[in-house]
Parts: sequence; C-alpha cells; structure tokens
Amino acid sequence: MERRVPAELTSYVGRRAEIREAAELLGAASLVTLTGPGGVGKTRLALRAVDAARPGFPDGVVFVELAELREQELLPSTVADLLGLGDHSSLRPIDQLVEYIGEQRLLLVLDNCEHLVDACADLVHALLTACPQLVVLTTSRQSLGVGGERVLPVPPLSVPDGVDDATSSEAVQLFVERATAVLPSFAVTGENADDVVRLCRALDGLPLAIELATVRMRSLSVRQLADRLDERFTLLNQGNRWGPSRHETLRSLIDWSHELCTDTERLLWARASVFVGGFDLDAAEEVCGGDGIESVLEAVDGLIDKSILLREDHAGAVRFRMLESIRQYGEDQLRATGDTARLRGLHRDWLVGLATRFEQEWFGPHQVSLIELIRSEHANLRAALDFCLTEPHEAPSGMRIINAVKEFWVVAGLNTEGRMWLVKLLSLVADDDPEWADGQWQYAFLALVQGDMTAFEQACVAAETSGHVRARAYVHHVRAYAALIGDQPARAAELYGLAIEMFREQDDHGGELWATYNYGLAVSLAGDPDSGRRILENAVGRCVAAGEVFWRSWALWSYSAAEYLRGDVRSSEKAGLELLRLQKMTDDRTILAFSLTVMAGCAAHTDRPRRAARLFGAATKLWQALGAMPTNYASFVEPMRKDIELVTGELGLIEAAAEFMEGVRMDADEAVGFAVGGRTPPQRQLASSPLTRREAQVAELVARGMTNNEIAEELSIARRTAESHVEHIRVKLQVTNRAQIAAWFVNSKLSEQSFR
Repeated sequence: MERRVPAELTSYVGRRAEIREAAELLGAASLVTLTGPGGVGKTRLALRAVDAARPGFPDGVVFVELAELREQELLPSTVADLLGLGDHSSLRPIDQLVEYIGEQRLLLVLDNCEHLVDACADLVHALLTACPQLVVLTTSRQSLGVGGERVLPVPPLSVPDGVDDATSSEAVQLFVERATAVLPSFAVTGENADDVVRLCRALDGLPLAIELATVRMRSLSVRQLADRLDERFTLLNQGNRWGPSRHETLRSLIDWSHELCTDTERLLWARASVFVGGFDLDAAEEVCGGDGIESVLEAVDGLIDKSILLREDHAGAVRFRMLESIRQYGEDQLRATGDTARLRGLHRDWLVGLATRFEQEWFGPHQVSLIELIRSEHANLRAALDFCLTEPHEAPSGMRIINAVKEFWVVAGLNTEGRMWLVKLLSLVADDDPEWADGQWQYAFLALVQGDMTAFEQACVAAETSGHVRARAYVHHVRAYAALIGDQPARAAELYGLAIEMFREQDDHGGELWATYNYGLAVSLAGDPDSGRRILENAVGRCVAAGEVFWRSWALWSYSAAEYLRGDVRSSEKAGLELLRLQKMTDDRTILAFSLTVMAGCAAHTDRPRRAARLFGAATKLWQALGAMPTNYASFVEPMRKDIELVTGELGLIEAAAEFMEGVRMDADEAVGFAVGGRTPPQRQLASSPLTRREAQVAELVARGMTNNEIAEELSIARRTAESHVEHIRVKLQVTNRAQIAAWFVNSKLSEQSFR
C-alpha cells in the first residue's frame, strides 16, 4: 500500500549520513521525529528515509501532508481517509484507525506537525500504544514529546571551510545544481570559487535559502550576489555577536526576494496567502485582482520567475502554490496592511460561487469534474468555512457552502468532517433561517450513515419543526432510508413516495432522483418487484439521458440488489457489471462493497463457487475498511447466509476459505478487474511465517477441523493453552475466525510447494 507518497520534482543532493541514520532509526524505534527550522529540508529527507526503509514495511507506507490542515479535530479522520477507510462507522476515527492498523507492519509519515503538535502527539501515542508493529515518522519544528520518541535534528547542508573542500560541500553541490538550471553555462571556476564558498557559508547551508538565492543568478554574478547578501547580513549582525540565526538568515533572504518584486507582485503575494493548498489563475483573478493589480497573469508570471510561486499541472489544468514558509511570509505582509478580513471575505465569496455552481450543475454530465473540483479545493473549502466561524454574521455563508455541496460529503466519504462543520455552524445560525433547517436534515443523514441514531432523531425533529417545506421533504427521505436499512420496506416506500411528491412540487430534480432509486428498491422489497423494476429502470434511464453517473451507479445497484433478492441473478449480474464499469469514474468504495457482495451472491447461484468465494473476500475487505457490513442491512442477512452455505457446501470449508482469502488479498482495482473480466491478480508470494513452531502446529490442527479440546489432547497441552495459541494466531494473521486460519495454512503450504 502506497498512499500519496509525493514525487520529488527536483534532484536530491547530499545527506547520505542522515538518510542512513533515519532509515536505521525507523528499523529500531516506533517513533522518529525529524526536527529543524523551516527550509532546512525535513520533508525531502523524510522522503529519502522512507525510500531507504521501505523494504522493512511489507504493509506499506502512508504519507500524510499536514501543512494544509488547520482543524486539530480532523487529524484522525484525515489519516483514516488516506488509509482508504470509510466513514460509515459509529466508531471514533481513532478507534477505527487502531482496529484497521492492528498488527500491520506499516510506516505512517506525518509531515509538518508543528502547528498541530498536541493533536499529533495524542494521535501517535494512541496508535503506538495499540498497534505494536506500527512505526511513525514525523517532521516538525519541535518534537512531539511522546514516550519512546527518537529525535533526529536535521542540520543544514555541509558548508566548505575554504576553496579546497568546496567540491565536497553539499551546500556548494546544491548551489551548482540549481544555478545551472537557471544559467546552464554556470560552473565553479578558479575565479568564482571564493565567492561560491562565501555565498554558501553566508546562507548557512539552508537548502531553501540556497534555492531562493540561485534565482538571482539570472541577473547577478556570484560575486555580486554574495556581496549583496553580505550587506544584508551585516545589518542582522548588529547587536548580535554570533551573527544571524538560521531563522533570521532565511527571513532576510525572503525579505530580499520580497524587495526585488514589483509593487504588483508584492501585493499578489500577500493576497494569495489566503489560499490554502494552491489555486488556479481564475481563482487568483477573482480573489486578488483589482485595487492595485491590473494584470494578475503578469504578476503570477513574475512570482513564478522569482520562485515565489510554484507551477504544478493537475489533470491538464495549471495550479500554483507557495511553500509554507513563503505563504506564511505573505500572510504576515497581508496582516500588516490590515486587509486580511477583506481578502478572506473575498476568498469565502469565491468558495460560495464554486459551491453554488456545484449545486446547480450536480444533476448532469459534469458530476465527475465537479467532485474533482471540490476535492482539489478541499483545503480552501476548509479555510473558507473556518472564516465563517469567526463572526455570527458570517455563519450563514458557511451554511450556504456546506449545504450546496451536500453530495460531496457523501460521495467523498467525509461524514465525520461534514458533521463537524455542521455542528459548529448550526450553533451560530438563526433557527428561522432555511439554511439552518437544511443543515439539520443533512446532519441527520450523516449521523444515520454512521449509526448515531440519537443524533439522527434529534436532527430530524429539528428540521421537521422548522416550518420549511424543503427540509421536511428531505426528512421524509432520510427517515425512509432509516426504515429501508431497518428492514421496514413498506414504511420506507411510503416515506419515499411522500418525499418524491414534495421534491417534484419544488422542482428539486436531484432530490427526486435520489429518493426515486431508493423508492424502487423499497417497493421491490415490500413485495411488488414488478413495480420496483419499472421505477428503477426509469431512474436509470433518466440518469443516462442527463449524463449523470453517481446516482446512476446507485440506481443500478438498487436494481441489481432487487433482482438478486427476487432470484433473477442474470438480470442482477448484468446491472452489477454495468455499475462496476462506471467505477473508474466514480471511485465510490461504498457502492463497490455493495456491488461485489451482490455479484458474489449471483456467482453462488450460478454454479461458480470459486468466483463467489473470491468476490465475498474482496467485498469483506472493503466492508471492513468502511467500518460497516452488509449484514447491517437486514434484507441481506438471510440471503448471504444461504449464499455462503452454497459455496462452502460445494467447495468444502478449507477450499472455500482459501478462495475467500485470495479475494481478501485483492485491492479495489484488482477486485473490479476480476469481477468484470475474470482477471485473476498475479499470485503473491507469501512472506515468511509470522507464527512460532508451536503456533504453526496448532494452525495445522485447526485446518484439519479440530476443536480446541481436540488440539489440547493431540498436543498434550491444557485447553486454555490451546485457546491462547488460537487467539495469538488470529491476531498475528489478522483474521477473525477458524476458517480463515485454515485458509492461511492451506495457502502457506501451496506457496511452499510452488517455490520449491
């Protein structure tokens, strides 16, 4: 598993000793923190250490970038999201993380912890206490203060004592590498070597300072550049016998970069600091343009040329961002002008516009791009909502944003975050505001998805008594959903019918379709499958005509589930295959788990037990990651039990378990490929056994079908000892039952034979 480990865009120079030491610490300690001032290169060193240590972490590396995160309470759910965990559980995100990581040998990297140091310390302590094989690597300007933490200070790059050792200096090597990128003809010569040494020593070996300085090589010689820096640092030395600190060195260099900008560029630098996580040209023009900036494009070009803005390509679109030290400097400049509140208000207004566009265009052909748009602006969305919490009169705008992108929270699986913002905003918005009523029903739905029935009921009542018709229609909708998953299909159909009628009266086409595909399933389960089929076929047809994909996926799943439950497995499988082919666009793990479960049932009833077992395994893995199970939906309990009986009856328990475990080993893409085209993932060679010799003996006896009493008699040990061995095996193999232990044993023997 590799989750968002960033690619390095420029070459890396030096730090071999630090890389080796960090990698060694990752093999010996459970928590390693790289500390140092901004600009010293902590993140780049972390990436190199991860690369060196990666073979020691068979369960993968997860890289979590925290510079854009401001809300401490979102830290656990942010990590859970990057691990691919769903947000459908009533478990707290930290408990979900502990349950998922368990005994995995996993490396978790938390980058830029300094502004969330307390939250990071709490999270890391909780995870390391409960997950014995987990290793955490953090980068921060200060240590976390967690027991067992090994702190590795990151020094600047080595600087030369004189010309003789210039070529061996890491700082000189970096300067030359970056200088030649700006001026290809540049080289260290006998004439300029003294100046290169003087320059690198003045910059104290700070990588970011060196990178900023080399930009000046377009217009200055090395000597001119070194002379100008000497002049600046002379001012810093006054009153400080030891010379400027590394922080002052970097600050002074950024000051110089700031002074070399035009007035327009300086203004854009300050104003663009309100963006968190980057921005595109349209956003910059809308938020930062005017009042002294006639051409945002020219100012952007100038800031790119001076390495203040970094240009990045994202799916064919160009975005810009600043390194955090540079952005914070701009933030300070904006604060000094007293213009922060106005710019943050303009930034908020821009987000309101994006959210309104999302709402207006949701039911149509642009859904995928709209979801990607909000995902790319997620950090800016958080910043805008945070601004809306600063004053009560700003809160309605925040509620407007969160209600307008209501589908985003569901599709992206950000239920916990959605609920957090709603709680904060609802407390500031007047209860006679229609946005307040919409926020209440939305909160009810997110609480229902997570199984928080008390919060669900309270929010439903609040929305119902608000007096707003739109909110009452959605309350019917969410109450119907509660009835549907609670095995009350007749009640669900009644409520969905009411909701659909109200949505039509209000011309809410998205709400109507959302209710309709659930209505078709409820009608089918209530005993009228023919009517249910017609309703669902109509819903799918409307989605296709509109170019819509997300609700079409759910409508197809409802159709597939209804046909499966009525016994028409061919029709069910056909709809399921169509749904799975949409997954490349939607990437919705919840619907994928539902679909694979139904597809497994279809295979079980069409004499394909091996396919069924593997699909059950793949589905189970997804369900566990989501923090839910299909058995939470009562209508599936008995059919699933019968399907499993069919499969185990045809294959036998051990063989069925072996196929099940093959499915568990598939990732989501492999599972979709197998379900759609029957492609079997390449056989993975099993790692060496994690079991002791005695535990391996016990696993073999479990595979033979022996009970704990029989194992105790066979090995002449106490029954409690046998039980303890079985429990240790279960924990080490990360399995939940004896069938899975048996499957592991069978697979390990097959693997041994195939590699002899």
